Amino acid sequence: MPFNLNAKRPSAMTTTATLIVIGTTLVTWVAKVNGAAAVEAQLQNRQPPTELAEFFAPPEQYRSDFGNFRSPLIFANGTRVQTAADWPRRRAEILSTWQKMMGPWPPLIEKPRVEIVNTRQRETITQHQVRIEIALGDPMVDALLLIPEGQGPFPAVVVVYYDAETGVGLGAPLRDYGWQLAKRGFVALSVGKPNARVDLANTNVNRPRSEAYLGPIGKPVRVQPLSALAYAAANAHTVLARRPDVRPDRIGIVGHSFGGKWGMFASCLYDKFACAVWSDPGIVFDERDRRKQNPGGSVNYFDVWYLGFDLGAVADPKNAGPFRKLPSEGQPRTGAYKALVEGGHDLVELHALMAPRPFLVSGGTADLPERWPALNHSIAVNRLIGVENRVAMTHRDTHSPDAQANEQVYRFFEWWLTD
Repeated sequence: MPFNLNAKRPSAMTTTATLIVIGTTLVTWVAKVNGAAAVEAQLQNRQPPTELAEFFAPPEQYRSDFGNFRSPLIFANGTRVQTAADWPRRRAEILSTWQKMMGPWPPLIEKPRVEIVNTRQRETITQHQVRIEIALGDPMVDALLLIPEGQGPFPAVVVVYYDAETGVGLGAPLRDYGWQLAKRGFVALSVGKPNARVDLANTNVNRPRSEAYLGPIGKPVRVQPLSALAYAAANAHTVLARRPDVRPDRIGIVGHSFGGKWGMFASCLYDKFACAVWSDPGIVFDERDRRKQNPGGSVNYFDVWYLGFDLGAVADPKNAGPFRKLPSEGQPRTGAYKALVEGGHDLVELHALMAPRPFLVSGGTADLPERWPALNHSIAVNRLIGVENRVAMTHRDTHSPDAQANEQVYRFFEWWLTD
């Protein structure tokens, strides 16, 4: 039984083409991407709430530190972005470079199919188990949709993780972003890997993870798995944006660890996400020895299920292999990861694609305060185009979220996505 869906929305490829061909000013670009109503919300210097304000500024020791990262404000030809009017051209260059290296997306799905499997009431929240058409190869993907009480339209959030159940409070604790935000008046769409099936009869909070997602099984891989997941999240955004009870300009995305990587790539590559929270994903490439120099870091973008797949090989998740050794331990780089690292690229370029949209890094053991030099580059981009308070990072002592870190996440979304 499909939902009553609204009119079609433009694809990411259309947006990118607009950026490249028109070469417009920043304000015109934001208007085209988000609609005229969103321009004011995006460009005004909104002050964060008092309890979050301190997290929008680096600690004093990092305030002028930009690390060894290449500035995203430098064009590929070595010239520098000088004005806000130059930024859309550089932004389009970054997006094109990363999409080319990771494998370009096919057109986004303009009218994703949505089927309701079952519905139940949980306290004041209506929970729909759904199947949605969002992934490469057009398979239907299991997901869980939470609708708060009231009339709406509501702000909304896409929650990404290994499985859909965890995001709605039916899995590992303190990763229930969708459930907690639904109780705060958000529509929440919780999505697991496209090959993960929803099993509401399984109440195990430590539910086993499904096999690696590499793309359509048995077919040559044309898009790096992490970018393919971002493509799925972009289509999940469309699922929400087409609902009459959702404000299409007030949709964010959040994920933890694996989901943090997924959410980061999705929000950076698809500019209709109004804001994002990345919980301890590892926000830069980091090849330090996890056992000695960076224990608990898990910054493994070189693995085949992220960016290390050699495109053209067939997707065989049963033989994806275990976590690979670090390149510093003698494991050669492969796939897009090899091309990106050896080409001098790092994730600071992706972060810059968020401007002027705000993002919060909910940092733990993978993203310690030492990551601020990377984030300073995004602050510089936002200042160039005339906005402040768009880049924040909190910190906890564990990789797993805790109650305080999660409350900061919820407050961030309330600040930016509600009136």
